[in-house]
Amino acid sequence: MIGIFNDNFPPILDGVALTAQNYAYWLQRKGHEVAVITPYAPDSKEVIQAAQYPIYRYPSIPIPFRHPYRYGLPYISPVFLHQWSKMHFEIVHAHCPFTTGDLALSASRRQQIPMVATFHSKYRQDFEHNVPNKKVVDWMVRHIIRFFEQADEVWIPQAAVEPTLREYGFKGHVEVVENGNDFYTPVTEIEQMRTEMRDELGMLPEETMLLFVGQHIWEKNIGFILDSLALIKDKPFHLFMVGTGYAVREIRQKISKLGLQDHVTLLGNIHDRERLKRIDAAADLFLFPSLYDNAPLVVREAAAMHTPALMLQGSTASEVVNPGVNGFLTPNDIQAYADQIVSLMEHPEVLKRVGDKASVTISRSWENVMEEVILRYRDIQQSYKLKHGIIVP
Repeated sequence: MIGIFNDNFPPILDGVALTAQNYAYWLQRKGHEVAVITPYAPDSKEVIQAAQYPIYRYPSIPIPFRHPYRYGLPYISPVFLHQWSKMHFEIVHAHCPFTTGDLALSASRRQQIPMVATFHSKYRQDFEHNVPNKKVVDWMVRHIIRFFEQADEVWIPQAAVEPTLREYGFKGHVEVVENGNDFYTPVTEIEQMRTEMRDELGMLPEETMLLFVGQHIWEKNIGFILDSLALIKDKPFHLFMVGTGYAVREIRQKISKLGLQDHVTLLGNIHDRERLKRIDAAADLFLFPSLYDNAPLVVREAAAMHTPALMLQGSTASEVVNPGVNGFLTPNDIQAYADQIVSLMEHPEVLKRVGDKASVTISRSWENVMEEVILRYRDIQQSYKLKHGIIVP
């Protein structure tokens, strides 16, 4: 059995949770026995019932000021610990270095099996938001690096993530294993989806539809987006924002303060992946000036629906962008970002051409990714057995 471990899992939605879900789904589809280990989350009953693999959830409590995230408490549940004692894995894959990652490491040592750990996020920025003491933050980062040092193989979702991991102090070997997306749709269907969703959202024919999908937190540079749009609010555009997070109330206040009420709509979390896919198809331009993200799924999902992204030069996330070919980049400057939006609004043919190219160069199906993952798992298991002198009868 393959163990997929992560501190977040749907119905909590973020890129890492969706990555873990797609790993479990596609590994099961490829004929492998899979189990997911993750903390309890409210309203998770439907997810558990719909999954074709077991999901083992253990007790958790909300993390203050980080809704909807939760802190896991596996060792207070006799029921979970009993289940845990009977789980036997061939390999475990940790998608986080926290409580659930520690469970993966424990299983690896107890059962003498390899552990893969993927470095997904810029954890230091998360810590700095919640912890005012720099020494404590440094200690927390060192704890994370000690976790990754104990993995048998460390993966990153794109090459540009490696400098962050090195900056944190990791000196070991890393492998690049890309993320995929599940938004593949025949080109012949996309235009119809686009037309129908734009009508549903009330878009006028002359308006450019802008889109942001992601956690509503300041680390995502949402303030930068709104400040840029405030410079061009005389232009015909509408921004739709999908997601939730600790900053929703402050974002609404900023929208009002900047006079953008007629230009920006917050749609909240969208759990229906088909609906989100249609919203991606309806958009003309995906705004993602984040310096926080490593390899965001949302950019790949938008690209799969022929919607190009406008990102910032030098950001880790922008590694996938060839400017003017499959996406757009600007300097980290509000005016430059606003000017680029206006230029693209005036040239819809450029948006279409670049969006078409993004669909074939940025997006990759999860099924294709999982074929690579399965081969890598096999190699890791074989190397582990040779390293530890394990003889299989």
